[in-house]
Amino acid sequence: MTIYTDLLEHTKTIEKTNLKALFENDPKRFEKFHAEFQDMLLDYSKNKITDETLSLLLKLAKTSHLKEAINDMFSGKRINTTENRPVLHIALRNRSNTPIYVDDEDVMPKINKVLKQMQTFSNKVRAGEFKGATGKEIKDVVNIGIGGSDLGPKMALEALSFYKTPKLNFHFVSNVDGTDITETLNKCNPETTLFIVSSKTFTTQETMTNAQTAKDWISVHLGQKATKHHFVAVSTNIKAVKAFGIDAKNMFVFWDFVGGRYSLWSAIGLSLMIGIGYEGFIQLLEGAHELDLHFKETPFEKNLPVLLALMGIWNTTYLGAESYAVLPYDQYLDKLPLYLQQLDMESNGKSVKKNKKEVDYMTGPILFGTAGTNGQHSFYQLIHQGTHIVPADFIAPIYSLNETGNHHDILLANVIAQSEALMRGKTKEELEAEGVEKDLIPFKTFTGNRPSNTILFEKMTPKALGRLIALYEHKVFVQGVIWNINSFDQFGVELGKQLAKAVLPELLNKKQKLNHDSSTNALIEKVRSLRR
Repeated sequence: MTIYTDLLEHTKTIEKTNLKALFENDPKRFEKFHAEFQDMLLDYSKNKITDETLSLLLKLAKTSHLKEAINDMFSGKRINTTENRPVLHIALRNRSNTPIYVDDEDVMPKINKVLKQMQTFSNKVRAGEFKGATGKEIKDVVNIGIGGSDLGPKMALEALSFYKTPKLNFHFVSNVDGTDITETLNKCNPETTLFIVSSKTFTTQETMTNAQTAKDWISVHLGQKATKHHFVAVSTNIKAVKAFGIDAKNMFVFWDFVGGRYSLWSAIGLSLMIGIGYEGFIQLLEGAHELDLHFKETPFEKNLPVLLALMGIWNTTYLGAESYAVLPYDQYLDKLPLYLQQLDMESNGKSVKKNKKEVDYMTGPILFGTAGTNGQHSFYQLIHQGTHIVPADFIAPIYSLNETGNHHDILLANVIAQSEALMRGKTKEELEAEGVEKDLIPFKTFTGNRPSNTILFEKMTPKALGRLIALYEHKVFVQGVIWNINSFDQFGVELGKQLAKAVLPELLNKKQKLNHDSSTNALIEKVRSLRR
């Protein structure tokens, strides 16, 4: 028998267990099933696991050659096999400056060079030394990108807005829907607006369409030559950047070994650095680097990303949960679930193994969530009493950056109580003892026995955010290794965009013959008939 079949056999035992009973029978359950690093605590005791479960899952990690895979990533090997690339977002935050080689070249000098360039530029913008075409200081910074070029800096800047300079306003434009760029420009003054165009190839359709609209807006108000005073680029395509009108000295590069959803730590984070300052950005990198070293060096039994990943694999592949919720009890982390949707589902939403064979087990689950306590008044009903089992990650800082009355005590009471409620539920007998009307008892019964993790940390700081993001990055990597899929390509995003390029000219030319299916043809015809 393989470890996979051992675990399948073990699920037959676990399916008969109840979380509430597991706690009642083992007063030391929390002690056994939690781990800590720095100020971060991971409580995974409210998962349907026993000592045997954890032992089997750790064996699964070891037999999946996880340790070797971790070493391969940190040493610059080309673990993105379908695109033949290394995966080195960990190098971007390598504050130890340990040499990391790709094709016999240490990548750290060029990473540090761009970081220095970002520092110089961001300091000038923050100090009012970088001025627009009419000599006025910058007041609004607009990041134009999509996917990782938008979600990362947008999430992080909101998460760290407590530390943001009050002198500048920040905006993020990603959607090709004209409303996004129009509503943003309506808030800005062309004389005092800086645009950061983030596109590795400088050909991304949505990004370049929005960038061109912004350029036209600047040109109308300030003239064609004003572009170089109001635009900078994060890209690798210097020819296209120059053709757009951006000064080459204001182009910030990043590399093929940095995937879009892992690019926050690179020049893609320029808007974030401008917002929180170079020192704050470095603290973010330091926090992530600390977690990187923990991940690389800590035995699996106490390794936070490994343990979090194993709980996810257990709940998804073996217990059949098709989704999970990320529930940050911190308003600053409101966009974290959206960010993690891309990180997790774009990475592990795969159905083909590295050996080109189709998987015959569940891989990446559907991720959703929002900030607590808002979610308690929307989808928690389904989590508690629905027919779907939805494992949840509760995330909370112990201290608020905005201590106001007893707000944070109430918040913490809710996050702790919600994980307890999912675990223990409420029985018919308990309701009867409370004197609940008999006819209402079936509706007020909670089955409980629903899994969750709780992640606590001291307070929201750049370092804490760095650790938290790196925790989830490595969790996703571990799951990809064990599922034997490539977590670092994203071919699934391409087909719809390719077909859109064929549909666009057909929408614009009513005489062009259509050769799609009946539904697609009819939709195109409907749009043609209503649009000039």
